[in-house]
Amino acid sequence: MNNNQSGKAADIESLKNAFMHNRRYSLAKDSYTATDYDNYQSMAMAIRDRLIEKWILTQQRYHDENCKRVYYFSLEFLTGRLLANNMLNLGLLEEGSKAMEDLGFNLADLCEQEVDPGLGNGGLGRLAACFLDSMATLGIPATGYGIRYDYGIFNQKIVSGSQVELPDEWLSLGNPWEFERPEFTLKVRYYGRTVKRTDKAGRFRVDWVDTSDVLATAYDTPVPGYGSGVVNNLRLWSARSTAEFDLEYFHDGDYIRACENKIISENISRVLYPNDNAYKGLELRLKQEYFFTSASMQDLIRRFKMNNEDFRAFPEKIAIQLNDTHPAIAIVELMRILIDEEELDWDTAWDITVRTFAYTNHTTMPEALESWPVPLLGKLLPRHLELIYEINMRFLREVANRYPHDRGRPSRMSLIDEEAEKKVRMSHLCVIGSHSVNGVSRLHTELLKTDLLKDFFEFYPHKFNSKTNGITQRRWLGKANPRLSGLISGAIGNEWLRDLTHLKKLVPFAGDGLFRGKWKAVKKDNKTEFAGYVKDKTGIIIDPGSIFDVQVKRIHEYKRQVLFVFYLIAQYIKIKNNKKKDVVPRTAIIAGKAAPGYAMAKLVIKFINNIADVINKDPDVKDKLRVVFLENYGVSLAERIFPAGDLSEQISTAGREASGTGNMKFMLNGAVTIGTWDGANIEIAEEVGDDNIFIFGRKAHEIAGIKAGGYNPREYVRQDPLLEEALRLVQEDFFSQLEPGIFEPLCDSLIWHDEFMVFADFEDYIFTQEKVSQAYLDHDEWTGKSIMNTARSGRFSSDRTVGEYAKDIWGVGV
Repeated sequence: MNNNQSGKAADIESLKNAFMHNRRYSLAKDSYTATDYDNYQSMAMAIRDRLIEKWILTQQRYHDENCKRVYYFSLEFLTGRLLANNMLNLGLLEEGSKAMEDLGFNLADLCEQEVDPGLGNGGLGRLAACFLDSMATLGIPATGYGIRYDYGIFNQKIVSGSQVELPDEWLSLGNPWEFERPEFTLKVRYYGRTVKRTDKAGRFRVDWVDTSDVLATAYDTPVPGYGSGVVNNLRLWSARSTAEFDLEYFHDGDYIRACENKIISENISRVLYPNDNAYKGLELRLKQEYFFTSASMQDLIRRFKMNNEDFRAFPEKIAIQLNDTHPAIAIVELMRILIDEEELDWDTAWDITVRTFAYTNHTTMPEALESWPVPLLGKLLPRHLELIYEINMRFLREVANRYPHDRGRPSRMSLIDEEAEKKVRMSHLCVIGSHSVNGVSRLHTELLKTDLLKDFFEFYPHKFNSKTNGITQRRWLGKANPRLSGLISGAIGNEWLRDLTHLKKLVPFAGDGLFRGKWKAVKKDNKTEFAGYVKDKTGIIIDPGSIFDVQVKRIHEYKRQVLFVFYLIAQYIKIKNNKKKDVVPRTAIIAGKAAPGYAMAKLVIKFINNIADVINKDPDVKDKLRVVFLENYGVSLAERIFPAGDLSEQISTAGREASGTGNMKFMLNGAVTIGTWDGANIEIAEEVGDDNIFIFGRKAHEIAGIKAGGYNPREYVRQDPLLEEALRLVQEDFFSQLEPGIFEPLCDSLIWHDEFMVFADFEDYIFTQEKVSQAYLDHDEWTGKSIMNTARSGRFSSDRTVGEYAKDIWGVGV
């Protein structure tokens, strides 16, 4: 036995002993009383304990070196299950699997017991989690800051075709990965008033007094890098009341009133994204954003002060990345601390603040940029509103000096939107208060410069840069697709887990008949396994030999699930009209959640399910077309879907998708993209070449031109008999016989407005889908396209993205 084998054998025995010890002494269970979840926890604690020593050593080294640290502020961290991912990053996946096998368990079954932490809504939170993985892998000293929601993104159930939201009780059985840190409980202040005074030196000072306070308690989760020995930290804050209950009310017998303050305080971290359609929800959302940014600022300043005394060195020791506008209030909070508590002058404080913060924008849509009503912000954070007005006054003076004759520019660039109800524009605050502003794809960044933030780009051209998003290959190929990752590593080695550009070594294999055969076998096995999962979950039988045509993402009009569904209706019509014609069998797989307050998106889910119900029950199309909507889409379901997908639907309206990362995950797993010239699709097309992607539809500038000339969607319907018939079936309740008129709002929106150009792109989409079907008929050709997509996906690793942030924005070494 060589040293490597000896080491693996020792790891296996060690893990077995740790498992048995944890089950007996940490959980007080034995083989008779332990539940499946107990067995999962026993293994999770065994792996967690192997993280702890590296975690402590990493944090101690950061402290001893007094190195510059990155703090990633995000309202979402969609980490996914951690057991298998942590084992992979520690190099213990094989040993852990063998240890469990020796004890009579299947590691995959244990992993299924883990609950997905619902700490995010979609791409924003998943990107944050990928970045944490990459920062640890690259050895970047970093901490993620966010909220430990008691209830995450809701659990989605489909009842009679409609979405029903259920609470996500992800903490009900505990979380073996987190460590509560009550010693790092901090006070967060709200409401109150400000008092102006002059200090002993004659300087103007402001005190924020009579506040209502909430406590923020820290919970830490270790984040291991792959093969780096580095374990960084994710610190999430949970809200606690400053008093458990009011004893006076309790003695008077008013038990509900006695606990009222506790309930109100702890609501802050109760749920992810409260519905902000009502004032109370809006207020709670702003409370959440200030809660975690205030606690995080206090925490990182405490850490800074342990080794540093001069705040002028703050930007040399700290880089704060704002993941979208949600943490924007942190800019004002740092100014408040520097001016009111550390007593720095304005110019010094502002210079420190701007050099510390960097802002990532994630949208091209003006309506998606956060803004807060001035009365609400002034009531909740009175000192911060004063500082915002001061920042704005000084900034607008600079604008006026630069553009003395452009009278409209100051109102366009102001932090305060004066139209109708006064609002604070948080995206403007992010741009003004940061030294870097980045988009998340090349097109997105250009649209920021030329449209959404055009005035600011002209004013601060040096701030703007592009950082195309990326994904971690460890989770999305190494963990999610073990069959394919094994085939790849057998052909080119496993260096791709550390450096994804190594996948380009697969290019010569795209023309190798033997390797293509192995690739096809892996895809077939993945599809067969997924078909079994679909049958178990839905009862629907799908053909692994059909094209698995997949659109999985948040349900939103701009993502155009409706365009996909109209294509499916068109296919249904064509099959019905010519039952004997051979067609390439296709299975449409759709998943995604709609925001609870987004009525049209929820109607789209109902639309998808009604169409699916009719198509799946019609014997004329049984072997030719299937439609599946999988409920409760999340990270773990995504890990099942991506390895099985053949065709990746990335069909957003051009100019609306900032980047997308689902497109990258499908590409990495060998799916071929059908998509618009939008977001990261453009850069994917450049990498794989025109022969290995299917691009359709109008480009962003063409759409702008059509709209400027007066877009009439009804004209496109009149000119396309297939579209006209598809629309007529929907309008005549063919898919909703028991619910007549239910899709009238959807049809009216498309016919009279069609904001997202569904009808304008329909004809080209149908034409391109036919090209897909023809390409799929040649299985060797299709497999070559699949291999080339994986081989050319090296650019889309979050390691590359984070490395660019580190070099260009944060100023830390990699």
